[in-house]
Amino acid sequence: MGKTNYRFNPDTLSFDKIERNIKTLLRFVLGYLSTSLVSGIFFFFIFLQFFDSPQTKRLKRQNEELLSQYTLMNKDFEKVSKVLEEIQQRDDNIYRVIFEAEPIPATLRMAGFGGSNRYSKLQEMDNSDLITNTTRRLDILSKQVFVQAKSYDEVAKMALSKEKMIASMPSIMPVANKDLKQTASGWGMRVHPIYKILRFHYGMDFTAATGTKVLATGIGTIKSTDRETGYGNTIVVDHGFGYESYYAHLSRINVQVGQQIKRGDVIGFVGSTGASTAPHLHYEVSKNGQKVNPQNYYFQDLTPLEYEKMIAISTNMGQSFD
Repeated sequence: MGKTNYRFNPDTLSFDKIERNIKTLLRFVLGYLSTSLVSGIFFFFIFLQFFDSPQTKRLKRQNEELLSQYTLMNKDFEKVSKVLEEIQQRDDNIYRVIFEAEPIPATLRMAGFGGSNRYSKLQEMDNSDLITNTTRRLDILSKQVFVQAKSYDEVAKMALSKEKMIASMPSIMPVANKDLKQTASGWGMRVHPIYKILRFHYGMDFTAATGTKVLATGIGTIKSTDRETGYGNTIVVDHGFGYESYYAHLSRINVQVGQQIKRGDVIGFVGSTGASTAPHLHYEVSKNGQKVNPQNYYFQDLTPLEYEKMIAISTNMGQSFD
């Protein structure tokens, strides 16, 4: 037999018997469940505030691992950047110097990526500064590697054509001058023989008798044969690879425009045409449109001692012949 429950009635000052029925029991159960549910939810959120769920712990652990990987990746970037910087320096200061090519502009090597919003989506992520910085460094490194790869492709092509370039470079003296007695005025400020004023002498003069053979200083194509007011009969040879050589005051021209010539071919003869005070050859070399000192290119027919002697002779001459 079930237990009987009583409730004190303050009006009658007596205990009334509690009648149990389905409705009362259902109300009691629902009330108990509601209270338990609310309490459970309350304590669940309190628990979440102070304790991590297994999934949260797993995600935090993954996040820490990713941060560690990003940190290590940045250190690796520093190492790779240093190696790439050394490669770039060797490329500009050794390989390209050997092949006389212009270095890659720093603006091209260090070119950034357009668009101010390129990394905007990354700003919404946790640890956005680290992630954005790593992504940016990766982009820059990728661009630098691409530029360097293209540069090495170009250097490889230059290496294959190095033999032809050496054969084409104007690398001998334009007149027979083994004893160096034909060396006259060199590159630099000189007193003009006619105007008697200081003027820059863009080339080198070789004294020789009229009719002395003038030699092509490298493989090339005759670009022009003209008669100029100041330089008289002239020849310009295009050697390719950015090189041209210029021969002036000739008594006679021995070639035609478009003719292919080899180093040592007789292209003309020494004279004194134009503004000249004596028979001689005025000789110039240009690289990529800029006149350069011809004495730097006599490496195929002079020993080091002969080269030093030739420099001394041409430097001490205070007056040019044209």
